[in-house]
Amino acid sequence: MLDVGKWPVFALLPPEELRLIRQACVFGSAANEAIYVTVSDEVFALGTNCSGCLGLGDTQSTIEPRRIDILCGKKIVSLSYGTGPHVVIATADGEVYSWGHNGYSQLGNGTTNHGLTPALVSTSLIGKRVTEVACGSHHTIALTTEGEVYAWGYNNSGQVGSGSTANQPTPRRVSSCLQNKVVVNIACGQLCSMAVLDNGEVACGYAHTLALTDEGFIYSWGANSYGQLGTGNKSNQAVPTLINMEKERMVEVAACHTSHTSVAKTQSGQVLMWGQCRGQVVAYPHLTHFTSTDDVFACFATPAVTWHLLSVDGDDYLTVAQSLKREFDSPEISDLKFLVDGKCIHVHKALLKIRCEHFRALLNETDEETIEIHQFSYLVYRAFLEYLYTDTINLPPEDAIGLLDLSTYYRESRLKRLCQETIKRGITEENAITLLSAAVKYEARDLEEFCFKFCVNHLTAVTQTQAFADMDHDLLKNFISKASRYGAFKN
Repeated sequence: MLDVGKWPVFALLPPEELRLIRQACVFGSAANEAIYVTVSDEVFALGTNCSGCLGLGDTQSTIEPRRIDILCGKKIVSLSYGTGPHVVIATADGEVYSWGHNGYSQLGNGTTNHGLTPALVSTSLIGKRVTEVACGSHHTIALTTEGEVYAWGYNNSGQVGSGSTANQPTPRRVSSCLQNKVVVNIACGQLCSMAVLDNGEVACGYAHTLALTDEGFIYSWGANSYGQLGTGNKSNQAVPTLINMEKERMVEVAACHTSHTSVAKTQSGQVLMWGQCRGQVVAYPHLTHFTSTDDVFACFATPAVTWHLLSVDGDDYLTVAQSLKREFDSPEISDLKFLVDGKCIHVHKALLKIRCEHFRALLNETDEETIEIHQFSYLVYRAFLEYLYTDTINLPPEDAIGLLDLSTYYRESRLKRLCQETIKRGITEENAITLLSAAVKYEARDLEEFCFKFCVNHLTAVTQTQAFADMDHDLLKNFISKASRYGAFKN
């Protein structure tokens, strides 16, 4: 469960009130303002109230939470803030409300008058259902259910996508480069806007951008004075540059346009951070003890603001995926166990039948409560069973070879692809020949080609000679016959 009490602005709230918070957003130049939604869908605000951005109808600061009546019951689905400051939300009904500073028409109401209370943004958004909003320093963009993007506000750098640098007083559809395209995700930096046209994720910092690909790789570009690109130096990058994580698949990236901090989360739940962290420059992704990207911003970002709308699940609720993950290898309600290398792994027959054709056939023919496994190691077999529960794998490349063998044996094509991706990300000069041998042995053609090319381009003649000298004769003959396909080896 996410602990909103980690954010200093909530420090004075009693525990009983903290337990009622379902959603929250922390913002402000010193992370001293917050808006939150309770389990009963009431909306409250507290803090310094700069430019009336608490939406309370005045500019008075408040240490005690005050209710924003107009938003109660609206069911907020997206909330973003600009450093102007201004605040914009989207509701479950697809409506957009905005308030706060409006010197550049970032509230989208056609004026430059500041807004002290949330006001419906209508005009060109009438008839549209907005699902997501994002704010830059003084501009706003919105994404509709049809995949359209609307933008308004400050436009000195062309951030509203209108084709000029004139400020945009009301929402205007970004049509030039996005014509006939469906957008699935949006983000803003201080003076830029981003849109994703296919599955993936983009996060914008103050003046840098992170992009997460379908394969779990992260690319970065933009300013890098605090190491926020994760490239190991402080050189700016004008084009997307791959961050070498030397870790497993990444499933989440996070950045905030008020800071120079970057964060990523791996498929096994590890959280890495880099960039400006409590005033220090961290130029390369650093593994933390956190389990949530939000915790990094609460403890290390300057200011300690939220990078997105926090959503808090109560202790009594878990998603289907979370429930399955929690029950893996739990003896309490399992009805089957595998005995591997003298160790037990507890599972559920029904789930195995649903997830794996091999087990569907096997378990329909036997009613055994314990099955012994001899051809695979405990580490590999446990990783396979855990994959059936979580749809992810968490193994170093050398151990993923064993799982590649298993996936070939059980004809699990998707698992085979995941193993190959893990091995590709972990290939080094020290393990390249071993991984190549495994790729050939298990007929992983794409991985085989990748490893061959790595050996050709990265291994010295001495390294190749030493490695090949220890090879099985038939395997070496196989290598030689394929070498011309990928480029001749040095010897």
